[in-house]
Amino acid sequence: MRTHIALLRGINVGGHRKVPMADLRNLSTSLGFQDVRTYIQSGNLLYRTPLDEAAAAAALAAGIAAHFGFPVDVVVRDAAGWPALLADNPFPALTAEAPTRVHAVLTQAPAPAGAAERLLAAARAGESVVVTPLAAWLHYPAGAGTTKITPALLDKALGGPATARGWRTLEALAALASS
Repeated sequence: MRTHIALLRGINVGGHRKVPMADLRNLSTSLGFQDVRTYIQSGNLLYRTPLDEAAAAAALAAGIAAHFGFPVDVVVRDAAGWPALLADNPFPALTAEAPTRVHAVLTQAPAPAGAAERLLAAARAGESVVVTPLAAWLHYPAGAGTTKITPALLDKALGGPATARGWRTLEALAALASS
């Protein structure tokens, strides 16, 4: 059994698409996932399963749709690779200075060629984008709320449903996965 980290996109935002974490844990357990834990209300889930990432994501997405009545995009990563994701951060100095301004955008599959250029075309003054094999990394000097790099643009540029997490959440998930 491997530990996975699942990231749910667009739940519990502005009172829409509500997914209580206790219900998500119960649903995940009913799907056969073990040692299920959640982190904050934005759809971060850790669990153990023999399934690979794609199968776990599909099972979780189908279970959420059936239980809650709406679709949710799910990105799943093996927790063993999470330290490499953190080390992949191309903005370590900026992260140390202002960790809330650095986000990783994750998809299930690697980004297609040219993704960074498509995202940079929408970047506002000072925003930085670096796409690596593990994630698209964004630095928002004025905060993520001011950017023109929208979720729809991220999906299109990165070749599939994408979900972002801030640096502090990435670190918290690493700590949970190692405990």
